[in-house]
Amino acid sequence: MASLYNFALICQALSQTQSRLQIAEAVATFLASLDPAEAAISARFLIGRATEQGDEKRLQISGRAVWKIVAEIAGAEDQGEEIFATAEDFGDAIEIALKNRSPDPTPSLTITELDAKFREIAEIEGRHARGRKLEALRELFIRASAMEAKYIAKILIGEMRHGMSEGVLIEAIAKMASRPVAEVRRLHMLESDVGRVVATLRSSGADKAIASALSGVAPVAAERAPKPLKPMLAQPAGDVAEAFAVLGPDLALEHKLDGARVQVHCAVGESVRIFSRRLNEITPSLPEVVEQMRALSGRRAIIDGEVIAIDSAGRPQAFQELMRRFGRTREVDDARVEQPIRLYAFDLLALDGKLLIDRPYAERIEALDSLTTTAEIATVGRVVRPRLPEAEKFYSEAVAAGFEGVMAKSIASKYTPGVRGRGWLKIKYSRTLDLVIVAAEWGYGRRKGWLSNYHLAARGERADEFVTIGKTFKGFTDDQFREMTERLLALKIAEEHGVVTVRPAVVAEVAFNGIQRSPSYESGMALRFARIVRIRDDRTAEGADTIATVTREYERQALKPLAEKL
Repeated sequence: MASLYNFALICQALSQTQSRLQIAEAVATFLASLDPAEAAISARFLIGRATEQGDEKRLQISGRAVWKIVAEIAGAEDQGEEIFATAEDFGDAIEIALKNRSPDPTPSLTITELDAKFREIAEIEGRHARGRKLEALRELFIRASAMEAKYIAKILIGEMRHGMSEGVLIEAIAKMASRPVAEVRRLHMLESDVGRVVATLRSSGADKAIASALSGVAPVAAERAPKPLKPMLAQPAGDVAEAFAVLGPDLALEHKLDGARVQVHCAVGESVRIFSRRLNEITPSLPEVVEQMRALSGRRAIIDGEVIAIDSAGRPQAFQELMRRFGRTREVDDARVEQPIRLYAFDLLALDGKLLIDRPYAERIEALDSLTTTAEIATVGRVVRPRLPEAEKFYSEAVAAGFEGVMAKSIASKYTPGVRGRGWLKIKYSRTLDLVIVAAEWGYGRRKGWLSNYHLAARGERADEFVTIGKTFKGFTDDQFREMTERLLALKIAEEHGVVTVRPAVVAEVAFNGIQRSPSYESGMALRFARIVRIRDDRTAEGADTIATVTREYERQALKPLAEKL
């Protein structure tokens, strides 16, 4: 069986390699040397995914918990600040701490053993679940050598930092299987999880699976659990006129709802499964949607939509109210009375066993309207092929009605799972960006004792790079400051001079008045009058806006503010 130590060695080698081609070649060779099960597990581990896509939430292990366990094992409880000051990253700090043990355990863990331990921890539920999870984790780190522990920690916090993005991994998997990258990318589009892709390609049914993926057979079947597709993403646009300039006149506008993205799978026998934007199953939390979908009378379908919170009169409520329902599995009947929700469908990805993602948007919404009208399922407000004046009126009316803005979609656009394509544009009323909190400062005065000045970053060019573009303490109530302090401390990586560096995991929607050039940040730009609108728990750091988007927002400004004097 393949050792975890050898996995660690390949990760070390990748961290010292700059060439994308060489990284892909090295990983392809490594995966090909493993048996199919080990290769599937290793593929997930290489991109910092401890479990299958969609199961991450069940693990519930924070970086703070990992460090506390390791510090106790190594007797380094009082050396944290010193260790993190010299470490390159979180995993490096774990290795430094455990090297103080004498002797360092001989490497003995296997890749499959680590996977089994992660699954064991994820399955711990019920009374004293957290304590039992941490005890199982402690046993793992006691047995691991310092080198093995370094990468166990990196996998757990999802921060590998060795240049292996999901895109590069797909290229490596294609090389491993001697398949065209386009075929493997298509299979991944339908499987979502890289481990399942590897397992499929290493199986005797690989040719059949590829043929099925290319032919457009939907992953909806009564005999097995459905696999959610990654949601298609949109690029930002400044206004309706820009949408016309990018997409041309053959477009449609839809109301942009202030809710949470869901994907609903309806299979034979009235089976309904609901998945979140992050591909976690949330079916038990939304029984109203399950009941509503059963009206499809046995039709097999995958529907993309948005769930919003409503009041007793059916009026939309704030996003935060909706979050009270997501992930809730207890007292759901009481919750649905206290906080009703409503589904609005906006796309149809599959129908009666056939994928529609390769069909033009116009065909998909025609099929959606036919399906939902029969079942009395609500769809988003939409106008198709409007002229510019009509489109601008639709936008103004949408904003006046309380919507976030509109979505502009090309009539000819395909549905590309997991891709931020140019076929969809989002036009928000207020200028906002989805940014990652990468650090926070201890407050003073009324905010003393709270982490309250948040360092905001956009995604960089590399998968693990985040570029700071501003700070803010505005937008939160006292209760929210307290809650965010606890949350960020659980993600703490290091602390120096009153600044706590955290693992990039919390995404905030940030409103701002403009973007200015500034030497204060590595990006060379800074947000003006930034304020947090809300925390986007439905998004991961990978889904945050990029520095390229920030640059486009800056260039779009008719009047670019000058940097403030230092």
